[in-house]
Order: sequence, then structure tokens, then C-alpha cells
Amino acid sequence: MASPYPLPKADPSELGLNPEKIRLLEALIESHIAEGRYPGAQVAIARNGRLAFTRTFGHAKVEPDKITAKDDTLWLMFSNTKVLTLSGIWALVEDGVLSFDDPVAMHLPEFAANGKGAITLFQVATHQGGFPSANTSRESWTDHERMRAEVCNFSLEWTPGSRIFYHPRAAHLTLAMVIEAATGQDYRTYIRDRVLAPLGLGDDVFMGVPAGEQSRCADIHRPAGANEPEDNSAALRAAGLPGSGGFGTARGMAAFYQMLAAGGRLNGIRIFSPRTIAFVTSDFTGERVDEGMAGIPMHRGLGPHSRGTGPRIRGLGGLANPRTFGHGGVGSSYCWADPTSGVSLAYLTNFVYPDPWHSARLDRVSNLVHAAIE
Repeated sequence: MASPYPLPKADPSELGLNPEKIRLLEALIESHIAEGRYPGAQVAIARNGRLAFTRTFGHAKVEPDKITAKDDTLWLMFSNTKVLTLSGIWALVEDGVLSFDDPVAMHLPEFAANGKGAITLFQVATHQGGFPSANTSRESWTDHERMRAEVCNFSLEWTPGSRIFYHPRAAHLTLAMVIEAATGQDYRTYIRDRVLAPLGLGDDVFMGVPAGEQSRCADIHRPAGANEPEDNSAALRAAGLPGSGGFGTARGMAAFYQMLAAGGRLNGIRIFSPRTIAFVTSDFTGERVDEGMAGIPMHRGLGPHSRGTGPRIRGLGGLANPRTFGHGGVGSSYCWADPTSGVSLAYLTNFVYPDPWHSARLDRVSNLVHAAIE
């Protein structure tokens, strides 16, 4: 049985959050749904270990019948999942099993194929591995021996470390296989048992949704003519793909980021040391542009990226403190924490909306939360 949700509720004003800005946030999301931008959404704001606000909007499913989204609805988080996967690597580094400087091939000897022998975990985690287009087959979702073999056979597209180029799937598939090699466990089980369950998030954040919980999942939708088809299959939900397949509630992700904002603790439970969190949320790439992100400097850490001080930023809000860090999900969502204020936000929707509208709305959503901080 999952532990009770870890964050007690509090009134926003008691936590130094301006209620009027939160009302404006609600109105903004309501306008998006009224305009048909997305069927449903969920948002949660927390501060200093307490849940200040959460609300669910619209519909989890629209066909064949409309189904209203609920507070326990699970949303496909796409690349927000990447930070969860990295949390498994952080734990193994903190426990003395791995080092970020380790070559991947130290733990997956076959990974040395095709000139990849010197690529480090650090390079993979910061999207400098050199194989951004690689992926594994759908058949590997239920056969992790096959997944490992396909990962190890990835081919280089450019010299590792010479460029920053977002790896949508390949980097975290690689890291997941390292977790499995280092622990002898399915990466999904390890992350659940080492990170999510101890936080009390076993019923709110999933990497691989069990069959008995899949009725809680919202359908994801894409624009007509999108490059990738909609996939609301049981297979996708169960797979828990390490770069894009996690499901969660907004309150669950807001709590996860509360732990990060507090230096690795939540409700007195220590998951990571403050030094681990300070290191993995550092800006290791500075003003180097990410060629897979429209040439924006992403200020990459080892999982999340941070705001930095430049004029261009993705998802975290232009008003954010430079130390604010987080991650997004393609065209649909963002989660972040500001360690200087103790505030975290999770904003999840069920439609993959293209830019420029997607990035513009994220800036407005996040800036309303930053503006609420008093």
C-alpha cells in the first residue's frame, strides 16, 4: 500500500503566496481550455514542505465519451521523466556504486561498440553523448535484455563532448540500462523503491503504471498531422520509458521538487544529501547553446536545467531566480523548483502543443507563480 501523500495543505497566503496571482493562473488555464488548446490540465504549487494550491481542469478523455479529470488523474509527463531517471543515478553515486565520471562502458562493456568506449555518464546526462537520434524498438519495452543490446549498439553522430544536442530518448535509455547493470533490478523498480516510495509518492508518480491503475491515466492528444501518432496504449503506460514515459499527478511532482528545493529532504526523510542536490542542479553548460532546443542555452545540470541569467529561457519563466531548476515535457508540461524561495510548481496537460504558443504559455504560467512569491 502506498504511503499517504507527504505534503500537508496550507492556505497560499499563509505561505507568502499572493492569492490574486493564483486566481489569475486559474483564469489563464480556464481560458486555454475554453479556447480548445487542451482538453484537461492539473496544476500544483507548494512551498516549504506544504501544498499551497492544486486544481484539476477539464477532461482526462474526450472519446468515445468525455471523462472529467480528477485530482488523482495521472498525466503522461513526457520528458519530465528524465529527472526521475537521473534520480536513480544520483542515488547510486551517493551510495558509492557509480561516479558521474565513469565511462558508460565500465558498467555496460558492450556499449564500447561503435567508438563509444570513452563516453561518460556526465556526458550522457548533459546531452553531450553524441547519439541524439538513437532509440530502441517497441519490442524492447517488455524485454530489457533486448533494450540493453540495442542501447549498446547505438552509433555516434558526432564526437562526444563537442556539442550539446538534446537526446530525446537515447541518453536516458542508456542511463536506465546502467541502473539495471549496477543494481541487478529493473530501473523502474529501483527508482520506485529508492526514491518515490520513501517520499510517499508511490501512488502519485509512476515509471510504469500497473494495470490496476491505468484507468486513472488521461489520454494524450497531438495536433492533426503530428510527426508522432497518439499512443494511449496499455503497453506505453506500462513501459515507463526512462526519457518520456512517466505518469504522475501535479501534486506528486510538486512534492518531488519540494524535496529537491529542500536539499534532498521531505518531511524529515532524507533521500539525498544537500551536496548531491547542489551538484546535480548546477549549471554545467553555461551559455553554450543546445542545438536541439532552437539554439537556446539550456544551462544543463545532471537531470534538471536551470534559469541562468540570459534573456532566453525555456519553461521556467523569465521572472525566475537564476537558480530555479526543472524540466518540461514536450509541448505539454513543466515542473520546477526555486530553492531561494522554497516554491515548486507542477503544470501538466494532455495535449502536445507546438511552438511558439507552447513556450509562450509556459512563460506566462511560470511567471504568475514567480509573481505570487512575496
